[in-house]
Amino acid sequence: MDKAIFMDNAATTRTDPEVLSAMIPYYQESFGSPATLYALGSEAKQAIELARQRTADLIGADQKEIFFTSGATESNNWAIRGVAEAREDKGRHIISNQAEHHSILMPLKHLQKRGWEVTLLPVDADGLVDPAAVKAAIRDDTVLISIVHANHEIGTIQPVEEIAGIAREKQVTFHVNGAQTAGHVPVDVARLGCDLFSLSAHKFYGPKGAGALWVRRGVRITPLLMGGAQEKKRRAGTHNVPGIVGLGKAAELARGNLENESRRLTDIRDYIIGRIESSMEDIRLNGHRSRRLPNNVNFSIEGIEGESIMLSLSYPTAKGARPVYISTGSACVSGTLEPSHILLALGLPAELAHGSVRISLSKESTREDAEYAVKALAEVCERLRAMSPIYKRGAKQCASGSDGRDCEAAS
Repeated sequence: MDKAIFMDNAATTRTDPEVLSAMIPYYQESFGSPATLYALGSEAKQAIELARQRTADLIGADQKEIFFTSGATESNNWAIRGVAEAREDKGRHIISNQAEHHSILMPLKHLQKRGWEVTLLPVDADGLVDPAAVKAAIRDDTVLISIVHANHEIGTIQPVEEIAGIAREKQVTFHVNGAQTAGHVPVDVARLGCDLFSLSAHKFYGPKGAGALWVRRGVRITPLLMGGAQEKKRRAGTHNVPGIVGLGKAAELARGNLENESRRLTDIRDYIIGRIESSMEDIRLNGHRSRRLPNNVNFSIEGIEGESIMLSLSYPTAKGARPVYISTGSACVSGTLEPSHILLALGLPAELAHGSVRISLSKESTREDAEYAVKALAEVCERLRAMSPIYKRGAKQCASGSDGRDCEAAS
């Protein structure tokens, strides 16, 4: 059997060999704690500071404003809870949106139980937040706005620069979750205009368990973890030196080929979208057609479950067939019986949300792999639809998206 085709890179990416090579010495020869004063510790400390600079360079930041974490989930939790607690004297109102990642929504629910008020704004059929709605939701006691840079499931890129301008005008702290954009599209936090920015190494060929939160100088934030003086007393705990080194190396590699790779993946993405739309019927592209991550494709497919499609592609029965790994809904909540809250926020009915699949590309993805994956997807869907007791050809249920296709239910 030929090599499997991995197209679930929004969930995680393969660690780059150069990244792994950079990390290994800090498990063996240079294993010292950076908190110590002897030479072995100094080597680790110097490696951390180099990684801090490389991470800052990736997002156009000052290296003194980079704080290492275990990943975007921790960074998001820290941003939400840390700013809320630090600015509690001003107010207890936070704004976000209904299609956010659970690492935003869960901390917000936690704060609600403790007395904060949260406004979750709706999104349109393409997953976009309306900046005017953000402005209208701001109150005198609003202390934080948190909007994802690009949605992890449908790839829609939000108008964060416009929202940042509104936040500055109203003197509200603005956090952006950049887990899906850092390392994939050009990011300059000064141009974005936000106050905090989260990122995660394993989303751009770095190791799992390493990430960062950029905090603009002067932003008030309380520590999430306490117990030591690490990270300027803002994030206690012995540094994950190999992981931090890997993050820095991944950031350096991503920055070196960012624009060319973004264009290449956009070409493959658009090829996949075009092929699926020309070879399959009763489908809906989820997310904005042009304001979209270069590596993201998400479709809802009438009449069949996304899990069935995913498993059929993962375990092909035909001799010599290659496994194709994609996802259905959000990788962080797969395994539940609930449809994606993000697709529901777009206005999709639950049964159509259940039929969603996400294809996400990496620097390993090729046009040939994309062609194979689309052909395999079409064949699997045709076979599953033939067995489906509920699928009726042409009976579309999806709402019109940015492409303007008519997806209203057939009479």
